[in-house]
Amino acid sequence: MSSTQPEPARTLAQKLIAKAAGKHHVAVGEIVNCRVDLAMFHDSSGPRRLKPMLEELGATIWDKSRVVLVMDHYVPEQDDESRKIVRIARDWAREQDLPHVYDSIGICHVVLPQKGHIRPGMFCVGGDSHSPTGGAFGAYMFGIGSTEMLGVVVTGELWVRVPQTLRMQWHNRLPTGLTAKDMMLHMIGRFGMNGGQYQAVEFCGSAVQALSMPERMTLSNMSAEMGAQAGLIAPDATTRDWLAQAGVIMDETGDWYTDDAADAQTFTFDAATLVPQVAAPHSPANAGAVTEFSKVPVQVAYIGACTGAKLDDLRAAASVLRGQHVAAGVQLMVAPASLHDQDLAEREGVMQVLRDAGAQVLATACGACSGYGGSIPDGAHVIATTARNFKGRMGSATAQVFLASPYTVAASALRGSISDPREVMA
Repeated sequence: MSSTQPEPARTLAQKLIAKAAGKHHVAVGEIVNCRVDLAMFHDSSGPRRLKPMLEELGATIWDKSRVVLVMDHYVPEQDDESRKIVRIARDWAREQDLPHVYDSIGICHVVLPQKGHIRPGMFCVGGDSHSPTGGAFGAYMFGIGSTEMLGVVVTGELWVRVPQTLRMQWHNRLPTGLTAKDMMLHMIGRFGMNGGQYQAVEFCGSAVQALSMPERMTLSNMSAEMGAQAGLIAPDATTRDWLAQAGVIMDETGDWYTDDAADAQTFTFDAATLVPQVAAPHSPANAGAVTEFSKVPVQVAYIGACTGAKLDDLRAAASVLRGQHVAAGVQLMVAPASLHDQDLAEREGVMQVLRDAGAQVLATACGACSGYGGSIPDGAHVIATTARNFKGRMGSATAQVFLASPYTVAASALRGSISDPREVMA
């Protein structure tokens, strides 16, 4: 008499990879070949590198409908080098007759879902290290290099080794004045930048479920700073409602939750006890409570990047700055993550609040986060909503860059030194 053994519970990463590989189940460590649903690259990572390699091979794009090109790193063009890079991208897009090209309307990781290209269950790759942003929507998405991207663009396939999952379970809810950025800096400070090396990080728990989609995108995005391949969040009603606004009709959420999966190591956190976080130069792992950095003077406050200038981030900064003005000697720069978010912020009066507080509004692009655009003075103390604060990352090799949430950046701009936003908002 035979008995049937129950199927082992699978992690979200295993479910998504198995689907892409056309298999019922995949095991941690197994190498499988996956069909790629979407390949994204931008002006810096895409055409200027792919075009000559494709021409040398005499190869063509496997499916142009599954390719997205975003011009966001070198726009608006400010010198001959940037004009050359962007011209190559625009010319190649026309030559290839690519159907999905977004030029100067925002940062790729934000534009991609806003234009309806990401949905649960997809297997996607991006020519940028912060491509795990797609994991916020229940898609398996990660960054790859130019050589791997060449293989994807030609074949539509990519092998992947099934990663172990680190589950970050956050209980309760964040207090007022804290964001997903604080959650991420706390986790990176605890685990380090290699804490999830070639692993998938899954964010779950009541605190994560309570987050808006833009906030979830910040979590998934900065899983890259933990060294993870992917940062995943199981799709739910919040996902469905957000995607519906982007014109995407999502199937039912399905069997995505994996709280009982054996192939995962779980860490628990209490969102209710978290305090605002700041990361000191020159690593996101140098994170600690904002009180550890109180009174550190700042000359530049930068609200920008895919981790700090979406609509929710702009709203957060405005809630601190409304009716007030930044301190003398502080330069406040705001670079909205997309034109879509900027337009909504304009309609709500959020952008006007920021301007009235003394903000200089920059282009909706990667800008100073990638060391391009904006003006970060040499030797300045900078507090920024960006994802990274490596030496020279924002252009100046002598600038001292601190990372924080938009609440903390705004409060610091108001006081002229790193400050706890809860004190300003009290």
